[in-house]
Amino acid sequence: MPSQVRWLLPEADDSRAETLTSGLGLCPPAARVLARRGYGDPEAARRFLEPSLAGLHDPFLLKSMPEAISRLTKAVREGQQILLYGDYDVDGVTSVVILKKVIDRAGGRVSFYIPDRLREGYGLRAEAVEQAAAAGVKLLISADTGVRAQEAVARAGRLGVDVIVTDHHLPDAELPPAVAVLNPKRPDCPYPEKNLCGAGVAFKLVQALLQTLGWPESRRQRMLESLLKLVAIGTVADMVPLTGENRILVRHGLEGLRTVRNPGLRALLDVAGFAEGEGPSAHQVAFRIAPRMNAAGRMASASDVIDLFLTEDRKRARQLAEQLHALNQERQQAEAAMVQSILEECERAPVTPEQKALVFSRVNWHRGVAGIVASRLVERFHRPAVVLCEDPETGLAQGSGRSIPAFHLLEALESMADLLAQFGGHRQAAGVTLSAGRVAEFRERLNAWARARLSDEDLMPVLEIDARLNLDELNDRAVGEIFSLAPFGLGNPLPVFALLGAEVAGRPVVMKDKHLRFRLRQQGRTLLVKAWNFADRIGELQDGTLVDVALYFEQDTYSLRRGYPGWSGVLREVRSPNPSDRRTTRVEPLAGV
Repeated sequence: MPSQVRWLLPEADDSRAETLTSGLGLCPPAARVLARRGYGDPEAARRFLEPSLAGLHDPFLLKSMPEAISRLTKAVREGQQILLYGDYDVDGVTSVVILKKVIDRAGGRVSFYIPDRLREGYGLRAEAVEQAAAAGVKLLISADTGVRAQEAVARAGRLGVDVIVTDHHLPDAELPPAVAVLNPKRPDCPYPEKNLCGAGVAFKLVQALLQTLGWPESRRQRMLESLLKLVAIGTVADMVPLTGENRILVRHGLEGLRTVRNPGLRALLDVAGFAEGEGPSAHQVAFRIAPRMNAAGRMASASDVIDLFLTEDRKRARQLAEQLHALNQERQQAEAAMVQSILEECERAPVTPEQKALVFSRVNWHRGVAGIVASRLVERFHRPAVVLCEDPETGLAQGSGRSIPAFHLLEALESMADLLAQFGGHRQAAGVTLSAGRVAEFRERLNAWARARLSDEDLMPVLEIDARLNLDELNDRAVGEIFSLAPFGLGNPLPVFALLGAEVAGRPVVMKDKHLRFRLRQQGRTLLVKAWNFADRIGELQDGTLVDVALYFEQDTYSLRRGYPGWSGVLREVRSPNPSDRRTTRVEPLAGV
């Protein structure tokens, strides 16, 4: 059955792309993508294609960085006890490891604390501050949390504990009374890159700290470059835009993952299936590395991930990595069971057009995977979804929500703050706690808020096409230039191309009962295309059928080992030809292309 995806094709104007083909010698496909994404000027495109560490911003541009460094160096110099308080997700734990490694090297007395996701929940809590004060802590540094923890920070001050907040979440109107609040999103912060994740902010703090230590420049540089591996993992996992400074950090961090000496990180790459010398892409970090790290916080203790990265014992590192791998398998099973139960519920009571937002709640669901399950539901139903797990002992329903681009989830929750015991997050994702007895009211109010703001068109999946493509423009060089636009992720997605009016050449081959492989023909050229999970739509791809296809390209080591090109075309979507989209400005391929 044909899908109901709405295609958004770019305007047929290749003048900016032609500037890049002539100015930089690029092939048309990559040039069109760059022009489409705002890099039509050759110099801007060159900076994008060649992100340099020299392009990193001065860390002292962050508001209150001088105060943070002054207090931190005092703590190191005087041997005061420092506590790092981090979040339990990948961004939080990588932030803690980054801070601990450098403060340790600087001579500081530093420990860390990660709250238990299920028992303590998100954020800096007053009880934890009291425990830190009783243990003799004089300086607490939050990592990927704290910007809304006014009460806990104030309590710390009364107990004689100074606080430096490093965070990237949206602050309240009033900042916590900390010695320093490092957050590029605070309204008075002039820092140019507003989209740093928590690990990025932590990196800027240690970048500033290293400038005060009197180390030789070569040593400082080696230290910073070694930390970029963790910054890249945290940045990709937290789904912040991979543009600007984030692109620089991730590009260089991913390159560093090809040569890893840290026993814990090496063991983690091993269990995730990456051989020595093989570096993961951003996509592979997101789907093979980050889930294993997140599984610790979801199913057990996120502190295990920090121990993994800090140990020098290779045997211990391997044990911890295998433990994370096992926890991830357990997480996958819990996630699959919850998704299945929700889909069965939706079969009994189908989702209607009037339900613009979905809330599912049940006793004794595993709260650690609520956010992942909500993401699956957004993919399935293309509308905001919240998954809550009810605890009969506490009488609370706690969980997570995910959203679509057209709906600001945090604003929706703020509109019903009177109903919620606790909440926080941002536009696309949020956590929430409320009385289990008020779940029905929450469902009704969230849906009413969504109905007032979302149209039926907002709930229709949209496929945004980056550029039109002709088969005679494809070869190894052209596809290699497409790959050079990586790392791909939020803000810089994997380019999707439209091949309009192509002919299916031959009968598609079914692979493993659910995938297809077939050839497309256009103007005498052919392309072999893979189509994952398209077997049930084979009727749209019969021999000789004219189709419009949306496709992307992926690296294919299996093909390369067999002597074929090391890349493949992959089907994203297919539809019957739309004559109104045939208008296109032809760009002649470069000589030899």
